[in-house]
Amino acid sequence: MLKWPNDLLLLGEKVAGILLERNGDRVVVGFGLNLAAAPELADRHGASLASELTPQAFAPLLAGSFERLLKLWREIEPQMLARAWLARAHPVGTRLTVHASIDDTVTGLFDGLEPDGALRLRLDSGAVEIVRAGDVEL
Repeated sequence: MLKWPNDLLLLGEKVAGILLERNGDRVVVGFGLNLAAAPELADRHGASLASELTPQAFAPLLAGSFERLLKLWREIEPQMLARAWLARAHPVGTRLTVHASIDDTVTGLFDGLEPDGALRLRLDSGAVEIVRAGDVEL
């Protein structure tokens, strides 16, 4: 399951993350995947693919998938990618807490994505807050 903005969960545990950084018309992509082991973290459980896949087997799979999806990203409308992401994500209506900073936390219900991929968070008041960055707890 995908968790906004950049986590991949396996049976509720983080197994991978993707980071994007944009500079002008260029985007740098970084992947982190727990192939050999999951790090021990006090605030969350992690999963590993060590029993399923070796790094040597994974590298060509990642390269092929990345090439295919990069081509798709360049060719289709952003809202189509947002819909594809939603089909693989936690359900609309899931209660989320977003930590924008240490002192800035907001809780509400996941209300989908904006066409550009920003998180829509429906607050208890009924208002919708658009979140472009933050750490999300399910």
